[in-house]
Amino acid sequence: MVLNDDTIAAVATAPGRGAVGIVRVSGPSVPAMIGRLVDKALLPRLATNASFRARDGALIDSGIALYFPAPASYTGQHVLELQGHGGPVVQRLLLQRCMELGARAAEPGEFTRRAFLNGKLDLAQAEAVADLIDASTGAAARGAARSLSGAFSARIRELVSGLIELRALVEGTIDFPEEDIDFLGAADAAGRLARLGSALQGVLSASREGRLLRDGARVVLIGRPNVGKSSLLNRLSGEDVAIVTDIPGTTRDVIRQAIDLGGIPAYIIDTAGLHDSADPVEQAGMKRTWAAAEDADVVLLVVDARTGISAEDRAILAQLPTSMPRIVVHNKSDLLARAPTRDQEEAGVGVWMSAKLNEGIDLLRDALLEIIGWHSTEESVFVARARHISALEEAGSHLATAARATHQLELYAEELRLAQEALGRITGEFTADDLLGEIFSRFCIGK
Repeated sequence: MVLNDDTIAAVATAPGRGAVGIVRVSGPSVPAMIGRLVDKALLPRLATNASFRARDGALIDSGIALYFPAPASYTGQHVLELQGHGGPVVQRLLLQRCMELGARAAEPGEFTRRAFLNGKLDLAQAEAVADLIDASTGAAARGAARSLSGAFSARIRELVSGLIELRALVEGTIDFPEEDIDFLGAADAAGRLARLGSALQGVLSASREGRLLRDGARVVLIGRPNVGKSSLLNRLSGEDVAIVTDIPGTTRDVIRQAIDLGGIPAYIIDTAGLHDSADPVEQAGMKRTWAAAEDADVVLLVVDARTGISAEDRAILAQLPTSMPRIVVHNKSDLLARAPTRDQEEAGVGVWMSAKLNEGIDLLRDALLEIIGWHSTEESVFVARARHISALEEAGSHLATAARATHQLELYAEELRLAQEALGRITGEFTADDLLGEIFSRFCIGK
């Protein structure tokens, strides 16, 4: 069933100048618009070289026109794509002409929202469209493509299918209590529930790693002045983004740099050195250091390998939240003629390395990937979002409650229903309109 009976239009290419600019139109008015806008008849799904005309017949632009009749289109409606030259003025004139012919300006994500409402994509696939556009690493892009292809949704549907079968057994037992046959025992309901719980935990684990592909990890460098935090930032990022000198306190503000950490997008944050100072500028910098550390996914405490973990370093560690993952980086190990190593220390994982000589940097990267929770091969992971993880955790909680209520069949059945509803929110089977508005408002115009 086609929903949304008006016609929308938008420029579908990025703002600015380019070789090609695309104007996309979707809705029931498209067939009537074609004859007044394009100077040639268009065959379905056949690229046609044509001229695009104004109301008085004047030439606006020329290029490629593509017509996709409903329902065989991205949105499930009639869709027209006009691929012209990439000048912003030309695109604006072409969009205005579409408005004259009855279209309205599309809202952010409205084309993809219509694809979801018309059954072309489920909600997880629709979100993957935006994730693919926003991907900051090759691995993140490939993970989003797997979600868009339906890999994530297929695993959710498998869980839902198993829940439906189990619900049918339980509700059948409730409806026919006089039967002598123990439906649940004969059908191994307990075993089915256990297997569903195990499968759900597997999807949840993969989703947590998939969220890393989408959201990345915040890695904050902290430590005393002149221990090499800025040198480490430069080495991890592969470029000189921070000033490095022998003068303590060179870094006085927070410096952020995006990097590719083995395919995971990571944001390395260099901070001001922590020490006693009466300088109000340094004090402000150290205040920002602690604020950055509070929001970190993992903290790298950088220490001078020659002095080890000092009393000042222990004081820094004591101020970190006890649950905060941390790695102690013993930098400048080359000055001790010590080979790079990775150890398990009292303060946490310890990595001995030299940022200056680029020794031990791979040990640090591996330790970072492990501590942020990346364990899979890239090919097995799909992109996931915080709301997906929340829904999976909720479903898992309902399954656990059901397992404790096997002798209270009404409660057992209700917990299974709630678990199915939680999973249904991932693909959009059970989704409130306000959630849809929040999701699609973050999309690009024209997508």
